[in-house]
Amino acid sequence: MASSKVRLTTEEIQYITFFEGLTGAVAKDCIIDENADRIIFVVKTGDLGLAIGKRGANVKKIRKLLGKPVDIVEYADTPEELIKNALLPAKVKSVHITERRDGKKIAIVTVDPKDRGIAIGKNGKNVAKARILVQRHFNIDDVIIS
Repeated sequence: MASSKVRLTTEEIQYITFFEGLTGAVAKDCIIDENADRIIFVVKTGDLGLAIGKRGANVKKIRKLLGKPVDIVEYADTPEELIKNALLPAKVKSVHITERRDGKKIAIVTVDPKDRGIAIGKNGKNVAKARILVQRHFNIDDVIIS
């Protein structure tokens, strides 16, 4: 189900090279999110701690050097796990993927009611991050927080 055919722009490849050199973590993907004016790095499973660094030192350094907010998400082999990782620290209870009559795939995410705001994020940026990632890696058209 996972698509390994993620196309990276030259700019994204440069960001990955920079990121890996600075953190020592392996980046599987990099997305320049123009809408939220941020860069999203997807790191290989198990590399999240390395990518973030002690007390977030690497994230702070990257933000400062790039002059943009940076999000780091740990990769997962299933869309359900990738969504959970993208919405951290919100507690995701379940992810149900369904196909509508028109063929669009939708992920319906149930979160702990007290974590709903965290899952959605300021101006919807966290759910947008999950949406971008599962669209890119699993061809899922939408992510809805319920």
